[in-house]
Amino acid sequence: MTLKKKYSEQKTLTAISYRAEAVLDYFNERVRIDDYRGNAENMVNDVTEIAANNKFTKIIVKTRAADIFTLLSHQYQFEAIITNYFHGDDAYFFTKYLSEERRKTNDWIEQDSIISSIYKKEKSDHIQSSEFEFRIAAEHDAKPLAALYSQVFEVYPTPLHSSEYIKKTMTEGTIYFLVKQGERIVSAASAEINQTYHNAEITDCATLPEVRKHKLMRSLILAIEEKLREKGIFCAYSIARAASFGMNAVLHQLGYEYTGRLTNNCVISTDIENMNVWCKDLSAEN
Repeated sequence: MTLKKKYSEQKTLTAISYRAEAVLDYFNERVRIDDYRGNAENMVNDVTEIAANNKFTKIIVKTRAADIFTLLSHQYQFEAIITNYFHGDDAYFFTKYLSEERRKTNDWIEQDSIISSIYKKEKSDHIQSSEFEFRIAAEHDAKPLAALYSQVFEVYPTPLHSSEYIKKTMTEGTIYFLVKQGERIVSAASAEINQTYHNAEITDCATLPEVRKHKLMRSLILAIEEKLREKGIFCAYSIARAASFGMNAVLHQLGYEYTGRLTNNCVISTDIENMNVWCKDLSAEN
C-alpha cells in the first residue's frame, strides 16, 4: 500500500437529497461515512465516485437498520455492528471493495480460531501491582506518549508518533490514560468520544513488551470506562487487530462482546490488517 503524506480529512458531503459526514482516509486508502441523513441511495452513488476519484479501494458506511437493503442492493456487505451507537440504535458497518487485492485475506480461519479459543477461557479477576501509577494524561504528556507509540508501532493508522497530533486530539475531546513505572510511561490507551451520539471508541492501546506480563491494559481500560460513566457515556467499543490474541483476550475478559471483523481495514504495524470489533454496554451491572 502506498503511504501518502496526508493521513485523512473530514468532509461534510452536501446534496439536495442528503447530508453525510465523511472521512477521506488517504493513508488507509478508504472513505468512511460515519453518519448521514436523507437519501441513502444518492449518497452511496456519490461516495463511490469520491472513492474512485481518490483511488481508494474500500468504502465503509455506518448505517442504521432502515437502510440495510439499500446498501445490499449496491453490493455492500455486512461486516460488523456497534450496539447502541446512535443513541441506543445499532450502527451496522457495511463495506464495499473496489479492488480484488483489498478484498482478499489469507488468515480468516486462523483469526476465527483465535476468537473461539478466547471465548473458551474463563474470565478472571486481576489485582494490579502497586509499582505502577495510573492517571489521565495531560498536554505535557504528549511528547512521551508519542515516544511510547513510536516504540510500540512501526506504523499506525493515525499519526500518534506526533506529539502535536496528540495535543490536537486532546483539545477535541479525546481522553488519554497512561501508566508510569517510575519516571517512564510504559502503557497508554485513549477514549475517542463522539459528543453527538455519546459513544466512545477505546483505542490507541499500547504497552511496552517488557511489562505486558503485568496486564496493564485491563486496568487502563477499566479506568477509562469509569471516566466514561462519569460523563454519561455508556456505549463503548474497541477495534482490535484480529491477529492479536492478547488484545482480543483483554476485551473479552472485560465483558466486551465480539460483533464482527473488518477485512483489510487499516495499516497497523507493517501491513494492512483485519480488525475485530468489540462492544460493551457500560450501563449494565457489573
